[in-house]
Amino acid sequence: MIKIGITGSIAAGKTTASKILSKGRGPLFSADRVVTKFYKTNKFKKMLSREFKIDKNCILKTTIKKTVLNDKKKFLKLEKIIHPLVRSEMKKFTLLNKRETKIFYEIPLLIENKLTKFFDVVIFIKAKKKIRLKRFKKKGASEELFNFLNNKQLSDSIKTKFSNHVIVNEKNINILKKNLLSIIRLYA
Repeated sequence: MIKIGITGSIAAGKTTASKILSKGRGPLFSADRVVTKFYKTNKFKKMLSREFKIDKNCILKTTIKKTVLNDKKKFLKLEKIIHPLVRSEMKKFTLLNKRETKIFYEIPLLIENKLTKFFDVVIFIKAKKKIRLKRFKKKGASEELFNFLNNKQLSDSIKTKFSNHVIVNEKNINILKKNLLSIIRLYA
């Protein structure tokens, strides 16, 4: 089994790259998708409501974003809640798919959380900050949130040192696909 980790800076194109790489080649674990599922469970909602002293009937994800955006300690507290839960789901996913020849993992903070040792291959997706910001805002998010999250991540030059492959995603999807397929062929 080859475990392939896909990471990158915010709005660099990790999700698109992950889907291209995994399609027809193996199952895909998405940390972002797992977190989205957490936010839909009553157990998680109650826990966050209690931990952050907010109304559990509010639009939780929006309220949490506002809460942590203004308080670094609360952001760290949120990470301490979410990251172990995501890792637990990642381990379950790996066990469930242990017979697969390739397993793909889309993990935004793979390098920041020192998870490189878990993977056989790490692919880093990068793009200029200006392009990433434009993509992020196109999804309806604010520049303030982009800057906050971007500042929580390591620089591209550091991430590059911990990656087996670096893909620049600044052009179109066809170029991205071509570059990704040239890498995945190495692990056929």
